[in-house]
Amino acid sequence: MNYIIAIIQPSQLEAVQEKLTAAGVSGMTVTEVRGYGRQRGKTEIYRGTEYSINFLPKIKLELALDDKASAEAVDIITEVCKSGRIGDGKIFTFPLTEALRIRTGETGSEAL
Repeated sequence: MNYIIAIIQPSQLEAVQEKLTAAGVSGMTVTEVRGYGRQRGKTEIYRGTEYSINFLPKIKLELALDDKASAEAVDIITEVCKSGRIGDGKIFTFPLTEALRIRTGETGSEAL
């Protein structure tokens, strides 16, 4: 099992969710976050004054999947979000040693 964290552009959320659902991913957690990577934010001009925006809006996806589904999910997220420009996002994958469904007591892959 793997735990996947993906930081993506907000405009990509709906497309990623549709593709992951079509691939059989049954659940995910979505959080609106702000941050920056190599781009270090951006500057904008508003009414003649230059403003520096250090933290850009992003979407954080969290998924707990078995090994086969996690590889497919990473491929889907990469395919949908890759534009070739700075700020496309990042994907982090961690081994997940245990999962427990509180309601039923199921553990491991059955709990996902």
